[in-house]
Amino acid sequence: MKLNLTKPLIFFDLETTGTNITQDRIVEISLIKVSPDGEEVTRTRRINPEMPIPAEATAVHHITDDDVKDAPTFKQIARSLADMFEGADIAGFNSNRFDVPMLAEEFARAGVSFDFTKPRYIDVQTIFHRKEQRTLVAAYRFYCGKELDGAHSANADTRATYEVLMSQLDRYDDLKNDMDFLAEFSRQAGHNQGKNVDMMGRLVYDDQHREVINFGKHKGRLAEDVLRTEPSYYRWIMDGDFSRNTKDAFTVVYERIKSARRRDAQG
Repeated sequence: MKLNLTKPLIFFDLETTGTNITQDRIVEISLIKVSPDGEEVTRTRRINPEMPIPAEATAVHHITDDDVKDAPTFKQIARSLADMFEGADIAGFNSNRFDVPMLAEEFARAGVSFDFTKPRYIDVQTIFHRKEQRTLVAAYRFYCGKELDGAHSANADTRATYEVLMSQLDRYDDLKNDMDFLAEFSRQAGHNQGKNVDMMGRLVYDDQHREVINFGKHKGRLAEDVLRTEPSYYRWIMDGDFSRNTKDAFTVVYERIKSARRRDAQG
């Protein structure tokens, strides 16, 4: 199976100090950039997170403070990394909910601008969970018939994710070898939910393409209604422990309300 690409597709995986997108940091990134002609470029880089790596994180990925003490910081490699991602679609395993938002946070902290609205996102975990509901290790065994040696190593997980996607395309006739289709398939928030507006699914679209809050006390309500009647909720989102991607999604709604009010005042 060869992927049907119209532009490069980057498979990538992160190892981090933890799972808090706004507070934790990247300690390793591995990627495979696949070109439309099938050429592959593989890169793996350790990163100094500029904070101690908790023991529980090391227990998962086996990367210690000593391993990264002489590695570059994310800020030092951010520009070259952004250049590598420029013009490519992005794929990963649970990447829409974790790896991409984490990468966006790191780029923002480094002061490097990258437009995350341009790529299409193919999340192999979403495809897998909607079809079989397993872990990456089980997915690799199920689809590829092999054991995943070195699980929780960024390089091994990245390669496994690439192979799993190709096997998924071989297995399921209703999965199209088309990046638009796979990106749309990956954006599904769940069998009975709408499509995610932000990567974390804090906002989802309803069947009229309106943003609906998908968590907390306002779950199920239109975001416009909440932000129009309760402006303090927007400030709570902006000051809260939410990813930049989520805050940006709420800001789009908030600015739309402000623009409507200005038009009403003028007209």
